[in-house]
Amino acid sequence: MQSHVNGVELYLDQQGQGDTALVFMHFYGGSSRTWTKIIDGLKEEYHCIAYDHRGWGKSDKSAVSYTIKDLADDAQALIQELDLKRYILIGHSMGGKAAQLLASRNPVGLEGLILVAPSPPTPQDMPQEIRNAMIHFYDHREGAEIALGNITLLQLEENIREMVLEDMQNSAPLARAAWPETAMLEDISAEVKNIDVPTLVLAGESDPVDRLETLKRELLPRIPHAELQVIPLTGHLSPLEAPSHVCKGISEFLAKISS
Repeated sequence: MQSHVNGVELYLDQQGQGDTALVFMHFYGGSSRTWTKIIDGLKEEYHCIAYDHRGWGKSDKSAVSYTIKDLADDAQALIQELDLKRYILIGHSMGGKAAQLLASRNPVGLEGLILVAPSPPTPQDMPQEIRNAMIHFYDHREGAEIALGNITLLQLEENIREMVLEDMQNSAPLARAAWPETAMLEDISAEVKNIDVPTLVLAGESDPVDRLETLKRELLPRIPHAELQVIPLTGHLSPLEAPSHVCKGISEFLAKISS
């Protein structure tokens, strides 16, 4: 399914049913497919909506701007287009930073925020040479394989590994460049202090990208009502490395806030 918002066509996949919608926002290099295993565990009880960010997956690749504000604006417009009355934002990594910005606006209908291995609201401390290299990691399969090896700890099933490598390369050059050049350096720390819904942070114990100590220092103190759950022995792609842990954490959090 395609939805036209903010001048771009976004691809989305809707599954399940329920009064509460779960809106999934993927990582830099991912797509709506990143959430397949999580949605399989939640769709019996919730209306699950996963979409490809502008410039990624099956979504429009013609946009010229890919800031965190653009991604948050797209999510907000999509929610309005779908006329969601009650929903939870679930963001992973880059998608987690965009979810933080959207949640800080306190949009009508938002009931909770779940951040999975999220990028912090402050600029990420990363050497310039690594940011420069990131721009071209996804240009070809060899680079994507290096990137995947750098961010995971647990071995992925072969079909999942192939899916991730395909998603990494199926992206617009401007989208690939925008995160390391601009979006990861954006500072939204002042905005996230306005988040007023229950927030769960699911962090991989051995995440080499958004490290546990970084989240404890840069994210947890800035978001009111945020609670942390650590997924043991897991890297950055916890929705694919440890889907049962992620699904369990989400389910328990949703049950708690609904009661």
